[in-house]
Amino acid sequence: MTELPRLVLAREHIQQGLTPKMLARGCTSGARPAAARSVRGRRLGCLHPWEQYRLKVQAAAETSAATTVFAWHSAASVWGVPTVGHRHPVHALRFQNDGGRSRAGVRRHYADPDGVRVFRHDGLLVTGRVRTALDLATFTPFAEAIVPLDHVLRPDVARNLPALSKEELLAEIEGYCTAAAARRITLAIEFADPLSASAGESYSRALMHVAGFETPALQHEIRDGAGLIGYSNYYWDGARVVGEFDGVEKVHEAGIPEGPDPVAGSGGREIPGGQDPGHWLRSGAMGVGRPDDAGTAGTEAGDGRRAPPSCPVRTVTRCSGDAQNSP
Repeated sequence: MTELPRLVLAREHIQQGLTPKMLARGCTSGARPAAARSVRGRRLGCLHPWEQYRLKVQAAAETSAATTVFAWHSAASVWGVPTVGHRHPVHALRFQNDGGRSRAGVRRHYADPDGVRVFRHDGLLVTGRVRTALDLATFTPFAEAIVPLDHVLRPDVARNLPALSKEELLAEIEGYCTAAAARRITLAIEFADPLSASAGESYSRALMHVAGFETPALQHEIRDGAGLIGYSNYYWDGARVVGEFDGVEKVHEAGIPEGPDPVAGSGGREIPGGQDPGHWLRSGAMGVGRPDDAGTAGTEAGDGRRAPPSCPVRTVTRCSGDAQNSP
């Protein structure tokens, strides 16, 4: 887990020995620390997008004149729960239904104070993990909602946080939202799977489901006569198709050169002993923003039409979106 550097706010320029002109010039070049633009000791651009977003949340807290409770994607970033995309505004709650405005990059949402439990985590006030996961399941598309739900269903060892259960999540739905929203949330919770090992795997699997493809088994064992060879991210038993997700960090840690298609440069895996499972499917999260074709997947004919649920995947399909914190 990366230790993020401390923000230096613009109002601290005197303590830093900088004049306003020097500070403005440094912000323009990206070399000087300033509020929400860059950070002490290293440029903001050197951080991963999800780390940059976490610093935006920190900056909003430090520059806010009033106590702020963060929610939605912002609370998720504080808890270390991955979400899809990184161009989100900072989300915060307001507890007075007086039409208060969102401003300065902070979007505020009304919430009944009697129905919100507030936690202090990593120095910030946030909604709890259960409420955060339910908020995202309510207000984001199905495929995006699966990413945080998969994550909270397994223990977060790095942050010493226990796994939540589906029963805990389902128990909090009553009285939380409308009947229609409750049905959407319930479907997402039922589809969520703690076996998903990364945000990218979760998002890819959800996109396949939305596109009408068969749901794969996760972390499938591959064996030969000598024993265990390894695990695949996805496996479709009927079609004998193996699927792999290659995220940003996974590619970088492998030392694969940067380029327009770094995933393709990683090469295929060799299955010894004649135990080839059939076909390989690889998806990656190397693009910027949301996927270009989130609701479609390629077919053998390559025409991008949606396949029926019984149609097995037999071609390389790539998701060009990015999931925050996706290894």
